[in-house]
Amino acid sequence: MDRIVAQIAAELKVRPAQVQAAVDLLDGGATVPFIARYRKEATDGLDDTQLRELEVRLTYLRELEDRRAAVIKSVDEQGKLTPELRAAFESADTKQVLEDLYAPYKPKRRTKGMIAREAGLQPLADKLFADPGLDPATEAAAFLNPEAGFADAFAVLDGVRDLLSETWAEDATLVGKLREWLWAEGLLDSKLVAGQNETDPEVAKFRDYFDYDEPLHKVPSHRALAVFRGRTLGHLDAKLKLDEEAVPGKPTMAEMKIAAHLGWKNQDRPGDALIKKTVAWTWKVKLSMSLERDLFNRLREAAEATAIKVFAENLRDLLLAAPAGRKVVMGLDPGIRTGVKVAVVGETSQVLDTTTVYPHEPRRDWEGSLHTLAKLCATHGVNLIAIGNGTASRETDKLAADLIKRLQQLAPGVAIQKVVVSEAGASVYSASEAASKELPHLDVSLRGAVSIARRLQDPLAELVKIDPKSIGVGQYQHDVNQSELARSLDAVVEDCVNGVGVDLNTASPSLLARVSGLTQGLAGAIVRHRDAHGPFRNRQELLKVTGLGPKTFELAAGFLRIRDGDNPLDLSGVHPETYPVVEKLLQQLKAPITEVMGRSDVLRRLKPEALADERFGAITVRDVLTELEKPGRDPRPDFKVARFNDGVEDLKDLQPGMVLEGTVSNVAQFGAFVDLGVHQDGLIHVSQLSNKFVNDAREVVKTGDIVRVKVLEVDLQRQRISLSMKMDAPVEKRQPGAAPQRGVSSRTVGMTNANNAPVGNALAAAFAKAQTKR
Repeated sequence: MDRIVAQIAAELKVRPAQVQAAVDLLDGGATVPFIARYRKEATDGLDDTQLRELEVRLTYLRELEDRRAAVIKSVDEQGKLTPELRAAFESADTKQVLEDLYAPYKPKRRTKGMIAREAGLQPLADKLFADPGLDPATEAAAFLNPEAGFADAFAVLDGVRDLLSETWAEDATLVGKLREWLWAEGLLDSKLVAGQNETDPEVAKFRDYFDYDEPLHKVPSHRALAVFRGRTLGHLDAKLKLDEEAVPGKPTMAEMKIAAHLGWKNQDRPGDALIKKTVAWTWKVKLSMSLERDLFNRLREAAEATAIKVFAENLRDLLLAAPAGRKVVMGLDPGIRTGVKVAVVGETSQVLDTTTVYPHEPRRDWEGSLHTLAKLCATHGVNLIAIGNGTASRETDKLAADLIKRLQQLAPGVAIQKVVVSEAGASVYSASEAASKELPHLDVSLRGAVSIARRLQDPLAELVKIDPKSIGVGQYQHDVNQSELARSLDAVVEDCVNGVGVDLNTASPSLLARVSGLTQGLAGAIVRHRDAHGPFRNRQELLKVTGLGPKTFELAAGFLRIRDGDNPLDLSGVHPETYPVVEKLLQQLKAPITEVMGRSDVLRRLKPEALADERFGAITVRDVLTELEKPGRDPRPDFKVARFNDGVEDLKDLQPGMVLEGTVSNVAQFGAFVDLGVHQDGLIHVSQLSNKFVNDAREVVKTGDIVRVKVLEVDLQRQRISLSMKMDAPVEKRQPGAAPQRGVSSRTVGMTNANNAPVGNALAAAFAKAQTKR
């Protein structure tokens, strides 16, 4: 552990004591959010990012130590563990280096080199390599062994070749040198597999890689994963190659590297031909394919790490998107033949009403649909309309626009806004066990509309019910290591939930289960206790929940909020264990808590050092004072709404040069995808995000941002839209067969918060009056 702690401390550039404290807390069952928030004193302020990295490295290095012990034991049992070899094993700092060192001693099936060694050819091999001036054929005559398969000199020399090439191929130093050289100099080469139909839509997706090569170490994540996917599907042939021309009779660069490592030069001596042949054999037969495999694995791992990081960052942005808050929301789950599913949810997310309307084909009941939706809006005082972005989204968005116009005609001044939201994962939720328990009396098709409405009210609370991989904010998510992806995404969800805090008396079991220290079982127990005994009045009542003990209380309590409870502190992020600090400062101020919370002018006059003691240091006291300034603050941004352009409903409606506004739906290192409301996201390449150099798209935009973009090019055949945030960027000519421009004006964005006025009464009265006239 001392070695592990020292290595992690060096990597994080922190003191070993900080790492050791964090390791002790993690081993004791503490969660990263808890340590980052409430154990800063112990770790001297390690933040959640450092702790997550520490957690990952701790797992890797412990696995490395376990493997190191197993390797040393194996070699020792073989009687081959020398002090020098032990030292080499002990100094290996990666799993790859350790496996390279272990390769000669790893139990393996019987090889040709082993057979040659068993037949007594090792002395001959050593002799011929040490003195190439000797004639191989003459020397081989003394080593004939027909019983072992070496009946003549040719067979003997083949055995020498096999024996030497296997020995060289297991030289950890040589393999390491070649691997790093190939990583620096090698090319990833991709070609269309012979016989593949490049006009096939599934094959055409990989058109950019039909004749492609790029330096291996420079291949970005998305291109590496695209090539590997194309190879897996059988459309692409991917190889590792070097930028050299093969010259008959001349050694390749790789062969020269091997020869240099061995200290051998071809001087046309009698034995040089055999050594030259063995060097070539070592590269072509023993090393080229295995090193290609190693380096492709390295490239894939690096690409997957980047893809997972991007996925995690996008998920974080989506989970921490601005909540509309306590508003009545109508959710519309678009559909054509099956109709538009409708659900109205109240301010606390309870389902108020559901129905299905059929404005599109084949019924085309536009007027009837408007009448039904208007009645629902009037009855329940709808503030916002959430529209899923799936099939028929644009048509349904137009229906919502007509609905808003009609409602405003009925009751001028009524403010209702419509928002197109991602419905990714809604269908997964609808058929889930969680949905069955939450909405047992609703048809599966209507549950999606409920989810769409709720995710506008509070994206975090709703999206935690869905497997993060189903939310659709990643690239090549099915191509990456699934366990690592799940671990990373779960960590993001945990950090987001605990960063925002959870209302103990309204949270769903899915949300509660993500709170530090809680499990799915404990979350269910909390809800059952809440249902049986009513809302929790204070945090201490958590200890009455079956199965929830002091340790769990310690980990969870600070992240749980209680509105209108017995103690105002229970609405804040102040942990119950630090309530004595608050009592101490209240005595000093001679004021009740209600006169202190939110009073920055009062709190900032206090000195943390003066309130600190042996139990609670200045760091902890400072955090308590910060929380009291803005108790229960929500770190998420204010809610904003963007509107799509009228007349832009399909890819064919786009014209190069158009300036539109859209919502960033996904961000990758190479660029950002933007939802323009045409059923196909457009791409802003990283070079088009700004007039300044941008290395990573997230430096400029994040998922959920509303951006103004210019259409550069529309490729109808490949369903691709090229966009730019640089308004002076030149546009491409329109693709053949595309529709003419329809004179679309720029889209406007409602940058103010959605109106939360109680519109129900006025709208209901106006609707009733209109009904009478009908």
